[in-house]
Parts: sequence; structure tokens; C-alpha cells
Amino acid sequence: MRKLVYYIGASVDGYIAGPEGEFDFYPVGDADQAAEYVARVNARYPETVPTALRPHVGLTDAANLRFDTVLMGHGTYRQALDHGTPSPYAHLRQFVFSNSLGASPDPAVTVVSGDPLALVRDLKRQPGQDIWLCGGGRVAAALLPELDELIVKSYPVVAGAGIPLFGGRFDPTRFRVTAREAFDNDVLMTWFEAVR
Repeated sequence: MRKLVYYIGASVDGYIAGPEGEFDFYPVGDADQAAEYVARVNARYPETVPTALRPHVGLTDAANLRFDTVLMGHGTYRQALDHGTPSPYAHLRQFVFSNSLGASPDPAVTVVSGDPLALVRDLKRQPGQDIWLCGGGRVAAALLPELDELIVKSYPVVAGAGIPLFGGRFDPTRFRVTAREAFDNDVLMTWFEAVR
């Protein structure tokens, strides 16, 4: 069965973005460290690079190695819309959870106003690659019962406030570490598996 995977970057204090959706505060090191980091991460998960950026990092025709579907909350999607990109991951099947967006601004993006758990359970039964949850925190909290894996890129910075990794109610949910990788720019990538 397909897995639901939350692949995300976060500050040391657990924020995926600043209070206004900022994500440009994550340190990636000097030019060489940043290039090495981006190359390694993009080689492992090329499909997580937005379609518009793929030609700039040599991934124009890169195959989807892990995911063929992306899920995102309205706030995450709004970042793309505000930059004139109504289909940010055209190389993936795209779903946006929103009760206020209304009709989709692009035929390649499906807006879901209903139960996110029902959609994910249905997607998991369909054939295909894994499902990538790329943000936001409230959607992640809502989908926690169906979350199979977390892949967290921990950046060496404290945000202090913002959008949390999980923005829901108190609900302790166990995961186990399956792998860790440290990069020269002090980013630590950790793979977690749900304990069920």
C-alpha cells in the first residue's frame, strides 16, 4: 500500500515557516555547502522540486523516484499562487485542502474541502508511488492518523514563532527513527516511521 510521507524542513524549535509563511530564513551554509546539500537532497527526491525550478537545477526530465502525488494546505499553496504559479508541481498529481479557496485556479490542481482523512485513505488504496504531504501544519495534524513516515530536514536556526510542524491538539503519537544524515551545512535529515 502507498505511504503518506510528510517531507518537510523545520527550524530547531519546530516551525516550518514564519508567522507570515516565510521560509527563506533557513541557513544552508556557504556556497559550496549549499550546492552540495541541494544536489544530494534533489538527487534523492527530485519530484519535490517545484516544476518552475526544475530546469534551473538540472531536473527538467527527472523521473519521480518516490512520490507521484502531493498534498498541501491552502497556506502552502497560497505561496505558489502569490508567485503566479497555480500548478506548482505539474509533474505530480496535486491536491490542496481548503475550505475557502473555492474552484481550483488550475485544472491540474484538485481543491478538497471535505475530510482530508477520507481522501488520503482513498489515495492509499489506489496504485502508484507514495503520497507527499508538503505542508502545512494544520493539515499534518489532521492527517496524523494516516501518516506513515516523517522526513524532517532540521535547520540550525530557532524561529521563535510561526507555523508549527503540527498545528493541532495535544495528541502524542509515536514514531521511531529509521535513519539520520548530517550535512556539512549543519542540516540534519531524519527519517521517522509511525509506530502502530
